[in-house]
Amino acid sequence: MRMPVLNPDGVSVKGCTYIYPPGGQAGEYAPLAANLYRQCGMGCFYCYVPLALKIKRAQFNKGAIPRKKYLANLKKDAKKYQLLGVTAQVMLSFTSDVYNPFDTSLTRPAIEIIREHGMAFCVLTKGGTKALRDLDLYRPGRDAFASTLTTLDDAFSLKWEPRAQLPGDRIAALKAFHDAGIYTWVSLEPVLDTAAALEIIRRTAPFVDLFKIGKANYLPSAKDTDWKQFTAEVLAVLAETGSKHYIKRDLQPYLPAGYDNPLRVDQFRRTLSLPVLGSQGQPF
Repeated sequence: MRMPVLNPDGVSVKGCTYIYPPGGQAGEYAPLAANLYRQCGMGCFYCYVPLALKIKRAQFNKGAIPRKKYLANLKKDAKKYQLLGVTAQVMLSFTSDVYNPFDTSLTRPAIEIIREHGMAFCVLTKGGTKALRDLDLYRPGRDAFASTLTTLDDAFSLKWEPRAQLPGDRIAALKAFHDAGIYTWVSLEPVLDTAAALEIIRRTAPFVDLFKIGKANYLPSAKDTDWKQFTAEVLAVLAETGSKHYIKRDLQPYLPAGYDNPLRVDQFRRTLSLPVLGSQGQPF
């Protein structure tokens, strides 16, 4: 009997580009990912994607556009992963936001396809409570919900993330998913304000299962930040709150020698409930 691959550190399947193992800094966040839309529309001034994809920022910010024939191609890739027994989480997404302000028509059907082919999923979004429309698709023992937080101040958020949901709305979504038994985590990247990052941890720790922390890499202001001091401060707050965390590679040089900082942890709630059955009566 073939054993399922529960949490691979990047499983690459020949011919698959719609579900793929991300590399570089993105690879620290997830073993597998899928990108449903071209461009985004959140308008975040710190976004690295226009630079990475060599798209003019003004064009990128015009709004999300569904990728052509996306669902059919996603299904083809999902079938290939299913045949290999891969059941890992697929993260949505790195090059856009699946709860962007423009087009989200692919979001729910894409999640359904991933589920139907035996895989788990994780959503990372600044869409806040917009994501609650799909809460019924999340399984406590399989899936995760995450949000990027850079501040608790609405004015600061509107300056840097003009079309993202405000911090309070994103925090409300995290709490709602947590209360529903879903694993939650927060991306503290980029850190635009070190004091704000520390306060975010203190404020959200009761309903956030994991914090992933990385510095700002594409902004001139990052050169003026004492990242060694910030790393020491953030470790102290994480210890104070008893929060699980992952410190990204760009901050790892400032970690104490031998610091326990696992790259992959299980991003789901362990339960004693019976397995969820797919349409063919098979567990997934």
